[in-house]
Amino acid sequence: MTRTHLVIQFITLALLILGFPLRAPSQPSVAAATQPHADYEHFKDADKLIDDAIAAGKTPGAVLLVGQGDDIVYRKAYGNRSVEPAKVPEAPDTIFDMASLTKAVATAPSIMILSDQGKLNVKDKVSKYIPDFAQNGKQDVTIEMLLLHRAGLIPDNEMSDFDKGPQQAWKNIYALKPKWEPGTHFAYSDVGYMTLGKLVEVISGQPLDVFAKENIFEPLGMAHSQYKPLASWRERIAPTEQRDGHWMIGEVHDPRAYALGGMAGHAGLFSDADDLSRFCRMLIHGGVLDGHRVLKQSTLKEMTTERCLPDGKGCRGYGFDIATPYSGCRGDRFERGTTYGHTGFTGTMFWIDPIHQCYFILLTNSVHPNGKGNVIRLRHQVATVVAEALLGKEPTTKPSASAADQSGVPVLCGIDVLEQQNFAPLADKRVALVTNHTGIDAAGNRTIDVLAAAKNVHLTKLFSPEHGLYGLMDEKVADAVDPKTGLHVYSLYGPTKKPSDEMLKDVDAIVYDIQDVGARYYTYTTTLGLCMEAAAAHKIPMLVLDRPNPVTGLLVDGPIADENGLGFIAFAPIPVSHGMTEGELARMFNVERHINCDLSVIEMKGWRRSMWWDDTGRMWINPSPNMRNTAQALLYLGIGFLEMSNLSVGRGTDQPFETFGAPWVDGRKLAAALNADHMPGLRFVPITFTPESSKFAKQPCEGCYIEVTDRTAVEPVPSGLRIAWELKRLFGDAFEIKGVGRLLRNEDTLNQLMNTSDPQMLPASWRQPLDAFKTIRAKYLIYR
Repeated sequence: MTRTHLVIQFITLALLILGFPLRAPSQPSVAAATQPHADYEHFKDADKLIDDAIAAGKTPGAVLLVGQGDDIVYRKAYGNRSVEPAKVPEAPDTIFDMASLTKAVATAPSIMILSDQGKLNVKDKVSKYIPDFAQNGKQDVTIEMLLLHRAGLIPDNEMSDFDKGPQQAWKNIYALKPKWEPGTHFAYSDVGYMTLGKLVEVISGQPLDVFAKENIFEPLGMAHSQYKPLASWRERIAPTEQRDGHWMIGEVHDPRAYALGGMAGHAGLFSDADDLSRFCRMLIHGGVLDGHRVLKQSTLKEMTTERCLPDGKGCRGYGFDIATPYSGCRGDRFERGTTYGHTGFTGTMFWIDPIHQCYFILLTNSVHPNGKGNVIRLRHQVATVVAEALLGKEPTTKPSASAADQSGVPVLCGIDVLEQQNFAPLADKRVALVTNHTGIDAAGNRTIDVLAAAKNVHLTKLFSPEHGLYGLMDEKVADAVDPKTGLHVYSLYGPTKKPSDEMLKDVDAIVYDIQDVGARYYTYTTTLGLCMEAAAAHKIPMLVLDRPNPVTGLLVDGPIADENGLGFIAFAPIPVSHGMTEGELARMFNVERHINCDLSVIEMKGWRRSMWWDDTGRMWINPSPNMRNTAQALLYLGIGFLEMSNLSVGRGTDQPFETFGAPWVDGRKLAAALNADHMPGLRFVPITFTPESSKFAKQPCEGCYIEVTDRTAVEPVPSGLRIAWELKRLFGDAFEIKGVGRLLRNEDTLNQLMNTSDPQMLPASWRQPLDAFKTIRAKYLIYR
């Protein structure tokens, strides 16, 4: 007997012991360790991640199923199905409340099957089939808008709308007024999918549960997938929480679906991993499984095509998530745009890569027993290691051969490219260098020393920005001398902020090389603009050595600075988060601010807009004393403007911008309110802390630590304003909310922040000016 046969027999025996039902031939096969496309060591990483999450109380248990083609390459149960009122071990065939997976597995496919049958068109107005829906500005809402969560509807209507039964509830839903102009804004909406479920009933003449069973579940052999599961299934069903003194076991967790009789378009479906595996296989096979066609191949392509709003947000398919604030569960390895999936509030999810014919399913009941579990981070982590097991590590961005020989890193900054050019743009010029400790090349050499050693460059003087040449000072900076080169260092963060005539005497070129963090009020950007103005006034060429935006070049959000609010913390009317590099900003400033200096940008090699700092292969160097990692740079976009109020943002602690609070804050109360707001990608932990320096130095404070659970989902500026709003709501005049405006630099947004009863409406106030900025910004972008 060969070693391979022994391995197969061993795995088969192990699967039988673990309760793995070996399928009939029509079911997917269980791939043994001989499966060539799966690295089983990575699944051990997934095991550890899930076990650690269970130990930390994030979920009582889990079921993981990984498939490729028609093979199940991994299937395992972890922890417990229930912990109260008694512990019951998890099993691979546990049936879970799917929550919002209902949208992707039942409702959206049902709508598209009706489209295949010629009974509707997704471009049809909903009011064509439900005339009462046209009330209060919804007359032009289409089925497609509902599928994409762009109908302008609120996420959830009030539970009081359901008090008088389903019939009155539907009247209340039809009477809802859009919160946003239909078609213009992505807002994930259960109300929209409730309406889609009702559409299935109205158009087909069958309730959604019956239609889905006959047209999806039965053809696919999904034997344990249905609404209102059978009583005989109870022992296999994972409980969620308690309702009216009893455990919800086979009773839908979602209160609105429950009020509608246990069946709705947004929630109510129960299923298990094996059934979802069959559904995923149908999708990767183009709408057909085992000879049963559920969807036309062309229809499935329509469903899974990425459709984005003009701002690049809310990228969805018909029923599937592709790239929204909720798609962090995709992980770091599955590609954006070609992969898709969905999550459910109870702790369920799946993600599919049709190009590589693979998928994974992670089912938990993280809401059990008390609603305090959280698997957002776990989903992201498991998705990453599963995708690496199936697809291998993500290929590193490859620089040119000469670049790789020189640096060994995937991204070369402007100084590295200038070295490759043998400093040709600066040949025989007397150079003034604007820089600090972040100006280094890929080998770790200071830009100062690189230029000083260049045979054809004459480095004559240095200029330093806020925090000084070595990035250590949190106060005004005086002139100095660089001890290594002996060059005079002129401070641009003291009495003089723009190079003077005397400073630029005998200078033939100004070179700028400083690492920015992507925030409008980070003053290095203003120093750049002022140096450009000085260069223009003295007719001196200006050379910008470009560097990455550490929080990607995609994050563009926040109010535009008012023209009358411009100054050292707002050089130009740009948003809080501009999503540009310093080289791109320089190009825009030069034209839009009418500087018109002789500008050149030495572009990076290998950088893409989607890259975070840790994707670049570059060493992190604190750009300023309190900016110590990428997470802090991201949070700074929303927390930074809060420190102009009477709030500590963690300066003087080990976690600046990840921690905030004050002596007058109740940390538990604040954390509970902020977590109830469900800000994408963020979780708030109540803490006490005592800053060693800065605001409230040596004073005990209460507040929150911010845990970034999904950095791709974070909306820092709206989240920062939401925090400010909650501080005002909870603590009244103890919070000096007007101070927020000192860095926000937008009077309209500040006024709305102080007066609104609904902080979710704040981004609407800056959407139109932001769209206009994006149009201007697009003309100056260098990188894809």
